[in-house]
Amino acid sequence: MDAGAKRESGKFFYTMKTGREMNAKLKQIAARELKDLIRRLPAELRAKLSAVAVVLQFRPDKGQLADGIEADCLGLFTGPSLRDGDEGAPLPPQIILFLENICVEAQDSRRSYREELRRTFLHELGHYLGLEEYDLAIRDVD
Repeated sequence: MDAGAKRESGKFFYTMKTGREMNAKLKQIAARELKDLIRRLPAELRAKLSAVAVVLQFRPDKGQLADGIEADCLGLFTGPSLRDGDEGAPLPPQIILFLENICVEAQDSRRSYREELRRTFLHELGHYLGLEEYDLAIRDVD
C-alpha cells in the first residue's frame, strides 16, 4: 500500500499533504489503467484509436468552462469522429478525461475510480466512433 494512503472500509482515502501529490497519484493510476484497457481492445479498434490523443486533465479549464463544459464533467471528446471524417478539421480528435471529477464520482474508492475511468474512456471512445448518447446508453457506457 502507498505510504500516503490508508484503507478504511474498502475505500481508498488519499491523505496526501498537497494537491500535487494527489494529482500525481490519480494520473499514475489512470495511465496504468488506460494502458491495460487499450491493450485489451481488439486490434482493429486499437488501430483506429492510434489517431486519437488521450489527455489526462484534472478538471475542466477556464476555456472549457467558458465553452459550456460543466465543472463536474468526467470526460470529453473533441474533434472529428470517424463518421465525420477529418478533412478540414482544425484539430485532431482527442479524448479528455477529468481525473479529479472521476475521483469525486467514484467517492474516493480506488476500485470505483478505476471502473469509472474505464467507463468514461469507453464512452468518449464511442463518440469518436460516431456513436450518440442513445447508442452509448444501450451499450451501458452512458
